[in-house]
Amino acid sequence: MKNFRFTSEPFTREIRIENRFIVSHLDLELKKLKEVVEARQSAAVIAPAGSGKSFIIRSLKATLPEARYRVSYIKLASLSMRDMCRNLAMAIGASSAGQFPALIKNVEEHIRSGFDGGIRPVILLDDAHEMRPEVLRLLRVLTNFDMDSRLVVSFIICGQTPLKQILMRPDMEDVLQRLAYCGELRLLNREETKAYVNHRCMIAGLRDAPFDQSALDAIYEITHGNMRAIDKIALASLAVTDEKDRSLVEAPDVAEARSKS
Repeated sequence: MKNFRFTSEPFTREIRIENRFIVSHLDLELKKLKEVVEARQSAAVIAPAGSGKSFIIRSLKATLPEARYRVSYIKLASLSMRDMCRNLAMAIGASSAGQFPALIKNVEEHIRSGFDGGIRPVILLDDAHEMRPEVLRLLRVLTNFDMDSRLVVSFIICGQTPLKQILMRPDMEDVLQRLAYCGELRLLNREETKAYVNHRCMIAGLRDAPFDQSALDAIYEITHGNMRAIDKIALASLAVTDEKDRSLVEAPDVAEARSKS
């Protein structure tokens, strides 16, 4: 982009944790999740797509000392219980097994051995809204140690809004009771959207974002504060403006970028 002086790619998905967008409601959720993990309990994070869920779980992992915690990440799909346990065993380094009961036992023993060795296991289950309810109910088994008298492992269940409906089902009450906290993320408001665009431009090398107020308003109206959508339309708007040999994005540029997407 010849008309802009970015020093790195703007609005890229490859963002370091230290460059994350700091906004109060996301920081509050991060703080609550960290408290849950420190208490050796489990939690759920329910979030619309593009509301910062990935940043929350990446930030949580980054704040937990490696000398004290072993954090495992699993991106889920609609798996059977055995396949779910097989993926979990692979993620945490437990031995696999052909039979489901043996697989469960291997996972439990691996979690227990790490805890007894001074390492607290934390398991991040992403895209949990795609889990079958009967698979999600495995948490009853995987968090039950010594007849439910010890807190050994923390599960952080992350998913989009359908996860809330799954957890509120009457047959999921026992799973819900094992979650010390259920957080819900929201999309950015108008002022937060402006601050987000400014922040993304700043970490890409520009002190002042090349978007006028009309462009920022247009971006918010189009995206409703969805950060993933903001990145896409803002980058496309920069390209449209650059093609016109201008260095300030205005509302018509945003509209044109939208029409081309």
